[in-house]
Amino acid sequence: MEELEHTCPQPRTTLTEPAIFMQDTSCDCRAPHEKLTIEQAKHGTPVDRPVRVYADGIFDLFHSGHARALMQAKNLFPNSYLIVGVCSDELTHKYKGFTVMTEDERYEALRHCRYVDEVVRDAPWTLTAEFLEKHKIDFVAHDDIPYSSAGMFVPTQRTEGISTSDLITRIVRDYDVYARRNLQRGYTAKELNVSYINEKKYRLQNQVDRMKEKVRTVEEKSKHFVYRVEEKSADLIQKWEEKSREFIGNFLELFGPDGTWKQMFQERSGRMIQAFSPRSSPSSSPTREVSPSRSPSPPSRWASARNSPPSSPKGASASISSMSEGDEDEK
Repeated sequence: MEELEHTCPQPRTTLTEPAIFMQDTSCDCRAPHEKLTIEQAKHGTPVDRPVRVYADGIFDLFHSGHARALMQAKNLFPNSYLIVGVCSDELTHKYKGFTVMTEDERYEALRHCRYVDEVVRDAPWTLTAEFLEKHKIDFVAHDDIPYSSAGMFVPTQRTEGISTSDLITRIVRDYDVYARRNLQRGYTAKELNVSYINEKKYRLQNQVDRMKEKVRTVEEKSKHFVYRVEEKSADLIQKWEEKSREFIGNFLELFGPDGTWKQMFQERSGRMIQAFSPRSSPSSSPTREVSPSRSPSPPSRWASARNSPPSSPKGASASISSMSEGDEDEK
């Protein structure tokens, strides 16, 4: 009997190309599909084909929580081929509710996830044995209630803090903010399903916000200007203080109690006093020798009269009368 070899597609070795879309049959290999246990898959057997892992979902508003779940599914086994099933709009709207993204947008988003090897469009809401056999699926990875296929379910952990419902809740909660933003970007009120009154209100709020932004910008510029002025003033004050200390030091050095100017003034004052003060006469002057040929003349009465003042007015008159009588005798 001829032995058939596996021709199952291998995992992508490069991430430059998006994942392929699954055709009518994802694996046209005619070799019998042997059922594997989790222990075998964890040990990397069989070696001639990868372990085919399937994960499905709606993947609306594809986010990091979706990507982390697919990363876990891809890394369950050393050699795995990840197939991702995406439900159509018809099934999703029927069983869960309206989606933000269309099914084509959701298909294309999954193709560009680095962990995905193949995408199944219009995936079933409930897995059947026929679907698993058709796509030769070894294990199913999911983060909710395990599937009924015994031994084929492998759980993954949900990323807390983010989900499609959380994102939609944020949009609904901040609806006014997003509506105003899109009006400012050029969307019409009709496209946003906004009434005439709300449109005018949003546009007025946008104008108020722009005015606030301008005022805030002016305040920031003013603060920056004031800060620069204060910085310059502090530099000027510091330089002024340094110069003033230097000036005061020089002034004290020149005009202080022991300064240069006082010393110069004292020296000049001493020289001036010395210049204007009379020279002192000698204590003992030499006596003039009288020539022997000339005898000293006797003192005249005029000299005695000049040198000795009269003791009283009567004496003065008597002397004057005697002097007149003498003069008459001479005549």
